[in-house]
Amino acid sequence: MTRIFSSMPDPIIALEDVTLKLRGNAGPVEILHGLTMQVHKGETLGLVGPSGSGKSSLLMVMGGLEAATSGQVRVLGQDLTRMDEDRMARFRRDHMGVVFQSFNLIPTMTALENVATPLELAGAPDAFDRARAELDRVGLASRSDHYPAQMSGGEQQRVALARASAPRPQILLADEPTGNLDGSTGQAIMDLLFGLRDDHGATLVLVTHSRQLADRCDRVVRLTDGRIDDALARAAE
Repeated sequence: MTRIFSSMPDPIIALEDVTLKLRGNAGPVEILHGLTMQVHKGETLGLVGPSGSGKSSLLMVMGGLEAATSGQVRVLGQDLTRMDEDRMARFRRDHMGVVFQSFNLIPTMTALENVATPLELAGAPDAFDRARAELDRVGLASRSDHYPAQMSGGEQQRVALARASAPRPQILLADEPTGNLDGSTGQAIMDLLFGLRDDHGATLVLVTHSRQLADRCDRVVRLTDGRIDDALARAAE
């Protein structure tokens, strides 16, 4: 069992002896091996490591998008391993924002509609006003009526960031948020991501291959073959 804790108080995410097995063509494959770790309120944690090391799988387990095979996953004091899919979806809607490398925008919806959708699902009466304000904050007010296919990769990722942050989640999870972008666009997305964290006080967990992005995190956890290699705790500059 690998244990990683930081010295910060108030864990907002806590994993205890978590394993993840997925079924492959040759049978079950163990992706995560008995991980025990904590993420703390207001912390920015970077998950790094080679491709196939389990970084994205760990992020998905933290967000309840992948169910742990064994062990316990507690988020905001709630045990995700005891939730059914409907309850988990509501919990994620109310407390988490997720940003994917592939953007995951709904192609038949405009930028405005994509950002407004989680707000509408949460019952916000001003969903479209808040969505417009969030698009403006990421510099896309003029693109609100455009569909994903009409936007560049950087613009689509900004829409995805706006969608994730509009409900003001307590936790932001980002899976390779700059992985499909060129250098200058990726830098702009990094600045937006950390700006949203600072503005809203969210806890941020991100998967990245970018050394530059990892260097901006408070703490870095390195994974190899589904196990934690080491943790580098740094004070944010």
